[in-house]
Amino acid sequence: MAIAFTRFRGGASVLLAATLLAACSSAAPPVARSTVKPNILLILADDLGYADIGAYGGEIATPTLDRLARGGATFTQFYASPFCSPTRAMLMSGNDNHQVGFGDMAELMLPEQRGKPGYEGYLSQKVAAIPEVLKSSGYRTVMAGKWHLGNEEAQSPAARGFDRSYAMTMGGASHFGDQFGIVAMDPNKPPKAIYRENGKLVDTPRQHFYSSEAFADRLLQYVDETRGDGAKPFFAYLAFTAPHWPLHAKDEDIAKYEGRYDKGYEALRAERFERQKKLGLIPAGSKLYTGNPKWPTWDKLTPAQQKSEARRMAVYAAMVDNMDRQIGRVLDHLKKTGELDNTVVVFLSDNGADGNSVYDVGRTREWIHKDMDNSTANIGRPGSFIEYGPGWAQVGMTPLNMYKSFLYEGGISVPAIVWGPGQGVPAQRRTQVAHVMDIAPTLYELAGATHPAAGGAASGVLPVKGRSLLAFLQGKAPSVYGPQDAIGWELGGRKALRKGDWKIVYANAPWGKDAWELYNLTEDRTEQNDLAARNPAKLAELLADWQRYVADNGVLEIPGLATRPGYSNGAKYYEDLSIEAAQTPRAK
Repeated sequence: MAIAFTRFRGGASVLLAATLLAACSSAAPPVARSTVKPNILLILADDLGYADIGAYGGEIATPTLDRLARGGATFTQFYASPFCSPTRAMLMSGNDNHQVGFGDMAELMLPEQRGKPGYEGYLSQKVAAIPEVLKSSGYRTVMAGKWHLGNEEAQSPAARGFDRSYAMTMGGASHFGDQFGIVAMDPNKPPKAIYRENGKLVDTPRQHFYSSEAFADRLLQYVDETRGDGAKPFFAYLAFTAPHWPLHAKDEDIAKYEGRYDKGYEALRAERFERQKKLGLIPAGSKLYTGNPKWPTWDKLTPAQQKSEARRMAVYAAMVDNMDRQIGRVLDHLKKTGELDNTVVVFLSDNGADGNSVYDVGRTREWIHKDMDNSTANIGRPGSFIEYGPGWAQVGMTPLNMYKSFLYEGGISVPAIVWGPGQGVPAQRRTQVAHVMDIAPTLYELAGATHPAAGGAASGVLPVKGRSLLAFLQGKAPSVYGPQDAIGWELGGRKALRKGDWKIVYANAPWGKDAWELYNLTEDRTEQNDLAARNPAKLAELLADWQRYVADNGVLEIPGLATRPGYSNGAKYYEDLSIEAAQTPRAK
């Protein structure tokens, strides 16, 4: 049955989206499912590492997420994009990022890319977004948090189906009320982050603003304000900017982790690795990827650098801790209003932990060194602008290879949890493959919603490419992807394709080999045994699949793109650390 489809305008707040990947080898018995349309709460963390939360081996206090993991489906091989906005575009549309406007990061596109089909830099009108589809199926739709799918009002959440929305539309921002942005093209003109409420420009409150708390507040406000007589279910999207840099947290949260990271990268990575093995997240014989040799080990840092780095990680942990508490606050509220039992909660991160540096974009480094107090005592407080670098990012992605911006497992494997006992989703670890594109069709099936492309080409809307996970989540199907199904990625000239147990991946030196590598992920999830030379037939097979992926999705292959300067190729993090670790606090 075809449905009418229009672009809706209005506000937004709270979102819950479902998707995760991987399933255990033994299927759990099906659980009874409610016949009432469920509420959907989609929660997205920003740059959260695979191993950061307790359920995935982390030491950070995340009791809310751990509780969801114990009671829901926890995925060990769930894939996203290696960057923020492409993942968000795939999440909202159920399509490949090259089809929906984010063939590359809008902030990093070259002239050869910008404006080409699939490289518009905002969520394409060729796709239906989740809130548009669910709204046409009787849902009220709210959103609070990071959007990153277009800065203009016509590209905002209000223009893409959200009844209520409070959105930071850019790639990142201060977590406090000063509202500074993250990329400076002129060091004398501090960037200002863009916030929109129901599509209209707004400023954040200067005082008593902290992003994670503000987004949870607004989400709950919108859910309550749109409830009406309670007849309509809600779709709520809660998109935190935590723990994305600049690293900011409240003093009382930082204090909980002071001293916890003084032992450094290697010690913390080993602790997480052991916990992962005990939890059964990885095979007992797995090898631990210990980091790219380009970067120094902890013992090569000076005491001042170590002190600064330990403080940075304490702030990061405080951000994750606070985010978990806000999620708990949202769930507690839904329990009090009687809505939680009929709610499906989907939680995931948008990409791997971030070991790159925005200092290398534009003239951001000059602005930060000029205006920010990044002395160790001020790290995490208002007036600081801190990243946490490749050492801690590799800890965040334990035991996997590399981190955000790369297509090794560490760049695209994310923690993912689906909690929905009322919809027949049992508590079980899922070890099969799943993808962020699968979330939208999963939610549509849960909601009994019809995508407009079901009406045929006349709708002008692209059909969804992702696959519903619902039967898999309910124990009615052993997997979503078979051994002959190929999943491709490309971003910024870095490339990968997975087919069954096998994966090919390309990265420029010194991060990769400037050549295609081949791995058997069932035997070598941490990608340490390149089989390209020993298995040329399998390499050729996957390269042919790669060319089909390029053709099917309109990928622009630009020679040398992976080596473009800045961000993931800058490699100056430890130079900046040396400068900042030696700073003394500035006079207030």
